Amino acid sequence: MHVNPHVCIRRIIHLSLAMTAFAAACSSSEFAESAERPNVLFLAIDDLNDWIGINGAGGHPQAITPNLDRLFSRSVYFSNAHCTAPVCAASRNSLLSGLRPSTTGWYTNTNRIRTTYDQILGDIPPLPLQFRQNGYTTLGGGKIYHKGVADFAEEQLWDTARAKIVWSDRLKDRGHGYGGMHFYPFPRDGGHVYQLFQEGVSGQSLCWGALDAGDMPDGLMPDEHLAHWAVEQLSHEFDQPFFLAVGFRRPHVPYTAPRRYFDLYDVNTIHVPEIPNDDLQDIPVYGKAMALGTLPGGDHKVVMQIGEQYARELAWAYLACVSFVDDQVGKVLGALENSPYADNTVIVVWSDHGQHLGEKKHWRKQCLWEESTRVPLAIHIPGASTNGQTCSRSVSLLDLYPTLNDICDLPPIEGLEGDSLMPLLDNPEDHWNRPAVTTWYYQNHSVRSERWRYIVYRDGSEELYDHSRDALEHRNLANDPQYAEIVEEHRKWLPSKNQLPAGMNEWEGDSLDKKVRQWEKSGGVPDWLQ
Repeated sequence: MHVNPHVCIRRIIHLSLAMTAFAAACSSSEFAESAERPNVLFLAIDDLNDWIGINGAGGHPQAITPNLDRLFSRSVYFSNAHCTAPVCAASRNSLLSGLRPSTTGWYTNTNRIRTTYDQILGDIPPLPLQFRQNGYTTLGGGKIYHKGVADFAEEQLWDTARAKIVWSDRLKDRGHGYGGMHFYPFPRDGGHVYQLFQEGVSGQSLCWGALDAGDMPDGLMPDEHLAHWAVEQLSHEFDQPFFLAVGFRRPHVPYTAPRRYFDLYDVNTIHVPEIPNDDLQDIPVYGKAMALGTLPGGDHKVVMQIGEQYARELAWAYLACVSFVDDQVGKVLGALENSPYADNTVIVVWSDHGQHLGEKKHWRKQCLWEESTRVPLAIHIPGASTNGQTCSRSVSLLDLYPTLNDICDLPPIEGLEGDSLMPLLDNPEDHWNRPAVTTWYYQNHSVRSERWRYIVYRDGSEELYDHSRDALEHRNLANDPQYAEIVEEHRKWLPSKNQLPAGMNEWEGDSLDKKVRQWEKSGGVPDWLQ
């Protein structure tokens, strides 16, 4: 008789959860969850790359993240996890819908996602709705989707949704930022980039500032308010299992945080990424267009114009923001540990994409290299024997929807494009021949296997990196004949469908094409990108 291994794993998980829930009910609280299905704490962290302290993350050696380290050390930590799109809205909507950007046409932070959402999803419920329709109380706060708890009608998704903090009248002197008030506070003086260009320049977010209490309304950052809200939710009684989603904004730019987090580090000794001067020499023109950024003349050129110390300051500030958000995560985890739900709550920690801090002369996400696509991902299942292990298999955020479906024994959904990670949660060293695919803009893809990264741009140009020898992706092997079979093998995993960007009826080009055309007319790629 054939036995589905996923069913066996689910039975083991639910037996463990039932035993721990029964123990909790007997010893700590009469209202502890005793249902078969576990609760879920779903923690999203915006723009967090691998600059965390846990062994195996491969990130920054000076990162101070004790709370994430502790959680990851009692979870299955996926050290080779990648987003499906290296920008907020596209990545989050892909994860929460279970569909690839190349299937939906949601490639960027476009408002067209809202207008095409129902048409694209059809019968697929967004992840929070899948939980809500199947007996869960759903609670959402902070940045879960790009615009908060929803990019569309939030009443469909949440039983309880935390309202956004709006500081429009209280931070008018910070008008040199971007994106309304969503990522405030900015530095009072706007930061170095603002001082250099003043008004009318996109991308002024590439700045930093150590904040004092008077720089923040009520003396608190938005993420601190959010952590307090999440702690409060965990003090409530629930008649049903809960799905609690908490989305922190930092370390998203601007790199501002309370001063005490900057004081954790000495700016003069901060390790900065290696940036070889000729690192982009073997990169195709579309890769260089992605690296350019948004500031006049290019992000890296502006950073170097301000001064080499500015690159160190940005790395310092990013680390301060990482330590700040780690502290907020710690508040929520502490509340969970002290609640009746400690022993029957699955914890998932993820980031929507990575972040460059100068690698490959790039200072944002929005490209197809390692620092943009790779994300921290950890799943803690109470009582699981594999907690504390690291999985090096290449996995995708697209896999989270079917994985949570399996863990919580929810009805299967037809059409999800990810793969359940249940086999790897049961055995992190299990065979897994499914590379992670990341898409940035129309018909530009990266395929990341356990050893290799393959990139193909819409004009057919390619990159290939061997991570066993070149973890920083300095040497492009795509045009070397001896790697032709490797290239061909990775091409097999490219999406078979490339939907036009949402709202387009025919290909009209985009900002990458515009940059390339400008270079063709002006005499070529800027020298610093050569």
